[in-house]
Amino acid sequence: MKITDLKCTVIGNYPIVRITTDAGIDGFGPVESYKPYIKPHVLFYRDMILGEDPTNVERVMQRIRRMASFKPWGSAVSAIEIALWDIAGKAANLPIYKLLGGKVRDKVRVYNGAIRFPMDGVEPQHFAENVAKMKESKENFSIIKQGISFHSAMARDMPDYFYGELSGGGRHPNRGLLTPKGLNYTIACVEAMKDVLGDEVGLALDCGPGMTVTDAVRLAQAVEPLNVMWLEDMVTGDYTPYVLADLYRDITMKTSTPIHTGEQIYLRQNFVELIEKQAVNIVGPDPCDVGGLAELKWIAEYADLHGILMAPHGTGDGLIGLAALVQVSATLPPNYIAFEYPVARPEWWYDIVDGLPDPIVVDSYIEVWDRPGLGVTFNVEKAKQYLPTGDSDFFD
Repeated sequence: MKITDLKCTVIGNYPIVRITTDAGIDGFGPVESYKPYIKPHVLFYRDMILGEDPTNVERVMQRIRRMASFKPWGSAVSAIEIALWDIAGKAANLPIYKLLGGKVRDKVRVYNGAIRFPMDGVEPQHFAENVAKMKESKENFSIIKQGISFHSAMARDMPDYFYGELSGGGRHPNRGLLTPKGLNYTIACVEAMKDVLGDEVGLALDCGPGMTVTDAVRLAQAVEPLNVMWLEDMVTGDYTPYVLADLYRDITMKTSTPIHTGEQIYLRQNFVELIEKQAVNIVGPDPCDVGGLAELKWIAEYADLHGILMAPHGTGDGLIGLAALVQVSATLPPNYIAFEYPVARPEWWYDIVDGLPDPIVVDSYIEVWDRPGLGVTFNVEKAKQYLPTGDSDFFD
């Protein structure tokens, strides 16, 4: 079997990669919805993989893996890797999890991820009301994550939240030392959310990037009695192309509150310091950014050897990404906690992808399905109507 083409399109905000073969078997790979511009990055790798046997996944990846870096390049490589596994599974008539070593679990736990509700304000009661809505969602999540501090509107809408210039740009640009008012207010919002969730539902907190080490330590120590699930991406994180493991270690060594990072990182090599220095308690790579499914599993296993937990990222990965997350999460060691549940918007996405369970999530779990490859397929006739101008031959 040989690769005959590599294609990329954007269907309703979600970039999708397709690899075709001379055996008539194709494979699909997802890219986060936050990267609608990625097509040229994907096609950069086309000539490097044409003519290769797609079922030799690692051999193909060795041709392109080193040719990428921080997103969007790592995202392009990750999507190609997932599409290769999709082909390999279809060719073998096996689900991807069988090719990655088999199931450790029959169902995978997820947390709310992309299930969010608009905030009515930034006072503690508004955070409490918001997580109360999440708690009542039909998925019955056992863990709920909420954005606070620089990963929320706090810096923008709370006067004198931090000492620094408020940036008008998007993608979490703010950074600085919190004022005493800002720190105490942040703690009050966390307490209000825990009052709602109690011990029934775990509370995870997305905090940055942008916090200073001193503020991160003070926040982590202040919420120790609340037993939150984790504090995520406090120092670095979204759109930060470096790790700063030593700074995370300074925080982690001074608190019992679990510290989490990793969703932006590309490749196993860039997790080495975080893991070997015990810089965090939890890592959360995204299969659509880290280099793919095998890369994520390698990191999970290495983290497990060092007593570090795994909670994969995935909020923008769409339905093809959801299938990929289910497949790889089924194979992970017992350090697996849960992955971040992606949804698809617009709603018609659920009409163009076949193979997903209905309902998808039951009591915070997704049953692992056994169909070949990713186990989901496009309803091509329905999907074609949503192809952008110029990409009408994507499914041909």
